[in-house]
Amino acid sequence: MISVNQMDQLRFRKIGNDVIIWPMAKIVSPEVITIGDSVIIDDFVFIMGGAGTWIGSFVHIGSHTSICGGGEFFIDDFAGLSGGVRVYTGNEDYGGGSLTNPTVPLTYRRPERSFVRIGRHAIVGANTVILPGVTIGEGVAVGANSLVTRDCEPWTTYFGSPAKPLKNRPSATILELEKRLRENLFTPDGQYIPKADRFFKDGKKLS
Repeated sequence: MISVNQMDQLRFRKIGNDVIIWPMAKIVSPEVITIGDSVIIDDFVFIMGGAGTWIGSFVHIGSHTSICGGGEFFIDDFAGLSGGVRVYTGNEDYGGGSLTNPTVPLTYRRPERSFVRIGRHAIVGANTVILPGVTIGEGVAVGANSLVTRDCEPWTTYFGSPAKPLKNRPSATILELEKRLRENLFTPDGQYIPKADRFFKDGKKLS
């Protein structure tokens, strides 16, 4: 029988509360992965821990998304990756100066390890590809099927191959809702309150 949630089976560097990792997700090198609170990792997600992976709180990673490449990956609070997103934190030498792919001994290769950083409240649309060395700023929205090759400025909507800025993304409502959520779901000193420990307020249980 396959367990519904893998969070208790894998030895992560650190993991928070209310984390759901669906049984068909594949996590490689969990010992270098840190996960915050209230995170959902769907079935058929592939995550390679690489040089280090940091997943914030209130993060969703959709089905058939992969995070690989051997570098560092950061995704901050309230961010999300839709289905089929491809994140590459490293790359091979495409210029002809070496052999390529992981079946070849390192002596004959020139793999480049880099990073990808995704800021708070960023949302990445389905089937988008993010290449190494990219920072997606706070509040960025990336449209489906985009190719992200360069940094994305905060609170901007991007789309295309390569992804280009289209318009500003308003921040006021999002930040106000985050403030209200923190008032309800965190202690006064900033500690997350797990679902099992939440109290009733005005006759309703906090969700």
